[in-house]
Amino acid sequence: MVKSLTLQAELSQEFGTCVFDVTLDCEDGAPVGGEKDHAEMVAELADSAWSASQNSPHHGLARIAARVHPVDHPAFAQDVETIVGRAAQALCHVMIPKVDSVADIECALIQIDQAALASGRTTPLPIHVLIESPLAVHHAADIAAHPRVESLSFGLMDFVSAHGGAIPASAMATSELSRPEDLDQFSHPLVVRAKLAITAACHAFGKTAAHCVVTEFKNIAKLEAAARHASRALGFGRMWSIHPDQIRPILAAFAPAAHEVAQASRIVCAAHAADWAPISVDGHLHDRASYRYFWQVLVRAHQTARLQSHDPAQVFFPA
Repeated sequence: MVKSLTLQAELSQEFGTCVFDVTLDCEDGAPVGGEKDHAEMVAELADSAWSASQNSPHHGLARIAARVHPVDHPAFAQDVETIVGRAAQALCHVMIPKVDSVADIECALIQIDQAALASGRTTPLPIHVLIESPLAVHHAADIAAHPRVESLSFGLMDFVSAHGGAIPASAMATSELSRPEDLDQFSHPLVVRAKLAITAACHAFGKTAAHCVVTEFKNIAKLEAAARHASRALGFGRMWSIHPDQIRPILAAFAPAAHEVAQASRIVCAAHAADWAPISVDGHLHDRASYRYFWQVLVRAHQTARLQSHDPAQVFFPA
């Protein structure tokens, strides 16, 4: 956790913006019986990192979250009271795992809002949700529609485990080719269907879909291929990492390529000069429908420091 917070600060300075969140984990990170001590450590880390960011040249760029225990776990209330109650101002969101329905969110929010209010936070804490069961996938659209939910993440390993052996262990991993017969996380029909249900729900309600981890964290080529597929084929906007070494490959895979940025800049700048009337670029007709798409490419390029300082589209992103 400390290494991740340090890397976030370093990359914020390098990119001029915060390019990834750090989620301090209580659910899988706390030893059984040590949940209270772990929650206190998370609260201290979050508060310290946030306070340090306020005194840095890139004031306010830290994005620190906490993943608490599931709402039906005995440690949930203790996590919330300790972490939100002590460090609510430091948190960009709270992640709730094992959510199966909107009712789980409403139940969690009662305690989260009470703790945040007691800590003096005046703005509502956004909620990120982990979709980890067939029932959660069934309710993905309703969950994404909740006004406090900011993002849905896919919990691959719990999702596979929730099927009682009906999905093979190979679906928790990534094969070299992801062929249909491999039955990995990019080819097993039930897993792919769940991922698509999550991204479709997020896009329908303007929320962010976050892809699951790739556990083979030493295989950078496999990670990069998985991240590109998650972004370009499945519609995810973000991806989880489980090791600091995975951050840069994921950022590179989700960022637009240089030729895509150049094309988007050329089209958007030409459209702006034409007062957004239809135009022809390289023999292709473009109008407001395609302008919206290429504008989104420019936004992603700006967020990932892929928009060069001399690019004419920089005029749309004043410092």
